[in-house]
Amino acid sequence: QVHLLESGGGLVQAGGSLRLSCAASGRTFSNYVVAWFAQAPGKVREFVAAIRSGGTTSYADSVKGRFTISRDNAQNTVYLQMNSLKPEDTAVYYCAADQSPLTTVFRTYVYWGQGTQVTVSS
Repeated sequence: QVHLLESGGGLVQAGGSLRLSCAASGRTFSNYVVAWFAQAPGKVREFVAAIRSGGTTSYADSVKGRFTISRDNAQNTVYLQMNSLKPEDTAVYYCAADQSPLTTVFRTYVYWGQGTQVTVSS
């Protein structure tokens, strides 16, 4: 079992920044692909970014150049640095983990956190 806990969400003005954290406990976290997904009201959960155990990353086109995913395996934590935020980034952000190869499909991921709300005002 891997338990995930997100933090760092909040209310920010357009153009501002937030850093989300995903802290893991349980099994060896460093072996897992970790991803962030965003779910806006009435919409499906969408892929935002992911990072492999070796540190290589993947991003949705909508966040490339604005968001950065990173991991600190010693701290069992994955971060999502969100810059130049836009109102359309408003959503609940979830982190997810799995040992399968990196995928953007949310149903693939076995372990999920409870989510953290990000609200960007215009």
